[in-house]
Amino acid sequence: MSTAASSTPKGARARARIEVTAAIKEQARRQLAADGAAKLSLRAVARDLGVVSSALYRYFPSRDDLLTALIIDAYNAVGESAETARDEHADAGPRDRWTAVCEAVRQWALTHPHEYALIHGSPVPGYTAPETTIPAAARVGQVFIGILRDAHQGLGVAKPPLPADLRPEAERMAADFAPDLPPETVAALIAAWAQLYGLIGFEVFGQFNRVVEDRDRFFRHAVSQLAHGVGLVYPQTGPTAAAPR
Repeated sequence: MSTAASSTPKGARARARIEVTAAIKEQARRQLAADGAAKLSLRAVARDLGVVSSALYRYFPSRDDLLTALIIDAYNAVGESAETARDEHADAGPRDRWTAVCEAVRQWALTHPHEYALIHGSPVPGYTAPETTIPAAARVGQVFIGILRDAHQGLGVAKPPLPADLRPEAERMAADFAPDLPPETVAALIAAWAQLYGLIGFEVFGQFNRVVEDRDRFFRHAVSQLAHGVGLVYPQTGPTAAAPR
């Protein structure tokens, strides 16, 4: 039997597994939208797909395995949106790229509110995310670190104030996440990251109703303030503009 002929059944099985896995996750996302993550169950997903629940265990041994797959998918999706926005504005200055990435994250969240809630909403009772979620979860943060790194290597970033008693913690965070950036910048970035998701969460979960009407303009103003807070204050026109001598 030729190599091509013998590999065909394996290839077909691999494609079938990919298709079934995708169908399971898509149905699980529908269940998230209808009932929330806390009520996600393999049995309900199997029922909606018209198969016996034991068939799903060959793909996802437990509810937590399915949740983990959905979480990784969501993190990767928003991470890809952030990276695409960064790349599409590669010739712009760091501040403009910062704004573009923030707007891309917001747009993804508004388009996928239930997946946003899965990764940035209330914790799912009884579920603890494994370390396998970390690389996907870090993608957006890495985009922001890269933008600040470009600014730092160019005209520089204005160091935000840092209380003396917070410096050891800021130095630890810098060592862990971006050792080539000033501790002041890393501490400000983590605060801005939390504030960004707070802004987006307020909009996604309805807390801005009857409070903020022109949300597009409000968001742009807010992320501009966040950019200033992390030190993106110099008028750089490109990703690695040379620092003045």
